Amino acid sequence: MVLDFIKAGYQRVKNALLKTGSLLGNKIRSLFQGKVDDEQLERLEKLFYESDLGIETARQLTSTVKSAYLQNPNIDVNAILAIVKAELLGMLGTSGGPTDTLESKPHIILVVGVNGNGKTTSTAKLANKWQNDGKKVLVAAADTFRAAAVEQLELWAKQLDIDIVKGAPNSDPAAVAFDAMQAAKARGSDVVIIDTAGRLHTKQPLMQELEKIKRSCRKFMPDSPHETLLVLDATTGQNGIEQALAFNQYTPISGLILTKLDGTAKGGVAIAIQRKLGIPIKYIGVGESIEDLEKFDPESYVSLLLGD
Repeated sequence: MVLDFIKAGYQRVKNALLKTGSLLGNKIRSLFQGKVDDEQLERLEKLFYESDLGIETARQLTSTVKSAYLQNPNIDVNAILAIVKAELLGMLGTSGGPTDTLESKPHIILVVGVNGNGKTTSTAKLANKWQNDGKKVLVAAADTFRAAAVEQLELWAKQLDIDIVKGAPNSDPAAVAFDAMQAAKARGSDVVIIDTAGRLHTKQPLMQELEKIKRSCRKFMPDSPHETLLVLDATTGQNGIEQALAFNQYTPISGLILTKLDGTAKGGVAIAIQRKLGIPIKYIGVGESIEDLEKFDPESYVSLLLGD
């Protein structure tokens, strides 16, 4: 059963990365069909950049491959892919995986992000994951400025049969968050997941509202929130880095959820984000189903990215 579940998760990630794999891994193979030369190496850097790995990463990877070529002019494409894979894994690292054990009860998670990134759906998917782990989950619909977000989370909560706390339209999000935490304590919930407003990261008053929610968490439990997860849309590419930097100023981000990997040919942005921000990617969204949120595994991700 466990092995079947792992295989199913791997297959979902594989299906999501088909676009990216065809762009990066297969194009590298196509580029180096014959003998490796300087011209091909120059074109390699462009391929890295087009995959949204970022300028610094693209240059570093190309430089490493060039050095290997100078040492061995007969290097083949398999050796080049092995070098690229090792470099990418080194950039991603192995730490910072999803939280599996709870040190506090309730365990409080803030979910933040820009409208349209899949924040509310990711909140529901997280709730489903924790519920599947045998935890009692409560969600808070604190995006009170957007009625559709509250309604959407209500539907998910009903489908999952989990508790939800919501506020009136345009009510104080911080008050909703505090009420949710009190309700969780009274009901014996293990995990509270707070869906915050889908605020634009350029709107300072709304960003300051995040700080207010964080203060409500600390009023309830001094060491909370225990996690603050930023939802980023993989299709936005490098703009996601700017979003993360802005959010991190107001409430330190402990992890990232990278969504819509099934809709982009630029999946390399995961590496660019990790390298630039040093914030671990904890989950990746690979579809619309409630099950389509996978724990981020660097080894599997890079293998699929390169079409292994």
